[in-house]
This record gives sequence, structure tokens and C-alpha cells, in this order.
Amino acid sequence: MNVLTNQCAISQAWAPTSGDPQPAMMPFLAIWDTGATNSVITQAVVEACGLVATGMATVKHVGGESQAETYLVNILLPSNVGFYGVRVTKGELPSGANILIGMNIINQGDFAVTNFNGITKFSFRVPSVGHIDFTEEIARPRFQHGGSPKPKRPKSPNPRGRGKKGKKKR
Repeated sequence: MNVLTNQCAISQAWAPTSGDPQPAMMPFLAIWDTGATNSVITQAVVEACGLVATGMATVKHVGGESQAETYLVNILLPSNVGFYGVRVTKGELPSGANILIGMNIINQGDFAVTNFNGITKFSFRVPSVGHIDFTEEIARPRFQHGGSPKPKRPKSPNPRGRGKKGKKKR
């Protein structure tokens, strides 16, 4: 199965300004899904983090529509990118993952997927620092067939007048 995964961490919702001690962040395997509107956690996350449901939500999914418990959590992504007080729903996830990172997180920064030399990588950064537009990049004649640009050699000055016709001045 082709999925984008990495290790992320979850804790009970906690505000850094609250003065309360920070709850422990628990590591879990996360799936990144641009087709999901919101993020999802499994029952294993609920139990490991001691989460308490905050309500119910109607969830639309491949199997139709259902009701799911909601929770408030903190999510810590790689590179210490954190999101506080994120509303997530509880659901079942494939591939042994316990977190689904949906568009409620992805649309907060820059998300890119590349496949160079048969190796797929993805990256995410917050805050966004600019638009990534591969179509626009292809329009520029920098790269050909996935290769790297050829370095331009600087033209060397011609102090001796080589290549000029006629006598050298002395």
C-alpha cells in the first residue's frame, strides 16, 4: 500500500500559557491524507493518552456516514512542529497507524511530495514561506528530463587580445 507515514506524538490538550505541567507526548505512527478534512485518532491513542471525549461529530467516509466521538489533543509533528487544542475524531485506520493527519493540519503550512530516483519523500513546514508550483517550474528551462541544471562557466576576460585579428598593441 502506498501511504505517506511518519512518527508523530499526541497528548491531552494543554495550553503552554496555562501554567499546568505539560502532559507526556506519546509517539504513534501517522498517515498523512489530503483527502481527509479532519484528523483522526484510534482507540489505542485514547487509551494511551487517557483522553476524555468532548462530544460527537458526524463523519463522512468511504463506508458512508457515521457518528464518532471527538477529542481535543495536542499533536507534535517531526521537527517539533506542534498544534495545540486540535479537535479530532476517533476512528479505525489502516496500515497499523494510530493517527491520520488531515487537511485541518496540512493546510496550516507547506506540504510537498517528491519522487526522485524512485524514492518518495514528503515534507511539511510551518509557517509557509512561499508557494511551490511545479508547473511554473517546468515552464522555466532549468531542468531537462529530471536532470540537474548544467553549471554555466564564467567567461574569462581576454587580456591578451586572443581571437582578435590584427597586430597586438605594445
